[in-house]
Amino acid sequence: EIIDECRSTDRHPKFTKDFPSGIEYYQIEEVTNALAGADLLICGVSSFGVDWFAGKILPLVPENLPVLSVTKGLIDGGDGNLISYPEYWQRHSAPRKLCLNAIGGPCTSYELVARDPSVVTFCGDDTGVLQRLKEMMETAYYHISISTDVMGVESAVALKNAYALGVTVAVGLNEKYNGIDSKEHYNSQAAVFGQATLEMQKMLRLLAGSDGALYVGIGDLYVTTFSGRTRRLGVLLGRGLTLPEALKELEGITLESNVIIERLAVALRSMSKRGTVDIRDFPLMAALGEVFLDGREAYIPWEDFVE
Repeated sequence: EIIDECRSTDRHPKFTKDFPSGIEYYQIEEVTNALAGADLLICGVSSFGVDWFAGKILPLVPENLPVLSVTKGLIDGGDGNLISYPEYWQRHSAPRKLCLNAIGGPCTSYELVARDPSVVTFCGDDTGVLQRLKEMMETAYYHISISTDVMGVESAVALKNAYALGVTVAVGLNEKYNGIDSKEHYNSQAAVFGQATLEMQKMLRLLAGSDGALYVGIGDLYVTTFSGRTRRLGVLLGRGLTLPEALKELEGITLESNVIIERLAVALRSMSKRGTVDIRDFPLMAALGEVFLDGREAYIPWEDFVE
């Protein structure tokens, strides 16, 4: 239905601006026609479409065609450890070696369409390919850094979806105690934001071996706490709704934060049992895990934030 509307109006149904001239629209059954002669394939599936993309699209992709993914998340690599989506797709595509790259950083679609200046990071294994992609896609309002730290960048931007929800729980708790129309309180949000960045740094060292890409995640964390689906869910949970009640309220909306929180919480508990991590170093994520895995009412473990 979306493609049909784009064809008839030259506009995506959720935006108010027309597409640039020269755009062609293809239904999924026509994907081989779309790939013919292409310079780049951009993957925009949600986390729920990662396996579909691996099974249905990647087998059709030539090895010399760069793939650039905007999908943010991590997934169990089969051994209890989390890996990036590019690595997951490469494992599924073996022994073929695909040119898989990804985008990270703070960039909401609505503001990009409005040409609000944005700074993002393209990551992949080949700096030459990344430089070509940068030259292909950079504009006066879309600014691109490049990095070969794929796991670092991908982890950072996945973590922000989880931790942004924690920050917005504080917004909802304020509304719970002071009323939905009450003045917004920033002390509590800032405190959780600070804790979130601390835990993201520790988590990056666990997952990627360094925290060099932390800045990419912090920028993304900032923008996600102010708008969008993750904020709406966190606020509802903070107000006192149970997770099922909040999800019913947001029915029909794709929520990436749910996926990454559950995966991170499970991984943390697994690493804690193995003795490779002290879960007390991640009090905010542990609390979110209790909400999403155990059905506990949302709360902020304030005392665990201080030493």
